[in-house]
Amino acid sequence: MPELPEVENARQVVEKALDRVIASIDDTDEFVCRPHGPGEIDHALKGGRLTVAHRRGKTMWCDTVTADGADGPHLGIHLGMGGRIFVTGPSGDAESLYAGGDPHVGGMPKKAGERPDKPEWDRFRMTFEDGGELRLFDKRRLGRVHLEPDVDALGPDAAEITRDEFRARVGRGVVAIKAKLLDQSVLAGVGNLLADETLWEAKLSPSRPAGELSVDELDALRRTLRRATRDAITKGGVHTGEVIPHRAKDETCPRCGAPMERGTVGGRTTWWCSAEQAD
Repeated sequence: MPELPEVENARQVVEKALDRVIASIDDTDEFVCRPHGPGEIDHALKGGRLTVAHRRGKTMWCDTVTADGADGPHLGIHLGMGGRIFVTGPSGDAESLYAGGDPHVGGMPKKAGERPDKPEWDRFRMTFEDGGELRLFDKRRLGRVHLEPDVDALGPDAAEITRDEFRARVGRGVVAIKAKLLDQSVLAGVGNLLADETLWEAKLSPSRPAGELSVDELDALRRTLRRATRDAITKGGVHTGEVIPHRAKDETCPRCGAPMERGTVGGRTTWWCSAEQAD
């Protein structure tokens, strides 16, 4: 499941599609484009442009303008479990927008041994007048593209939340701190892997009640979360975290060598260092 870093990488790729006139849209996949019928998104956006690519947590959307320059509808783009965004430059341009004419790709990383991209897994396609494209590639067909996405229920972005907001939203109640981090209405963007990486870096037990953390611990946790998020964005995803490869049976903590432990916290499979993250 993509988390904040993967969605931010996808958002940066979508920026390559901004201010390019939309010639046509293939929105015929009624499941991916629900609740819209075929042609509805095409009708709303054709002739216009994407102008700004936004992200809050794991949610991404674009501002648009119509062909006559008026404000258009917002376009929500969700990666699902394993979606990727491809953006190509103008056709016939040897340099393209990108070195060698290769597309920019953002979203979930490819896995070793994964099959090559297949055209039938392109679930949504936006073609620009310059010949380039924006495509949602999604083997599992769990992504979604739709107009006017609702972001009001999301908390502040985990990469941007202020110190005071973090203290007030995260540092309360008897809920386990990991479950609090995963609650998208508290702060948006933290998934299972990023939560485990952050709590491991902070040396905090994932099951510790959030309200028991001191102000200093909350401030340190916020700094750790921001650092872990920045590192994951830079390196290409949360799978690059230091403890992530050690979330497995018979693995040991890469920092102290103690056995890694596995359990369920907040309904999610959780790994932690048995020594440094003990309750």
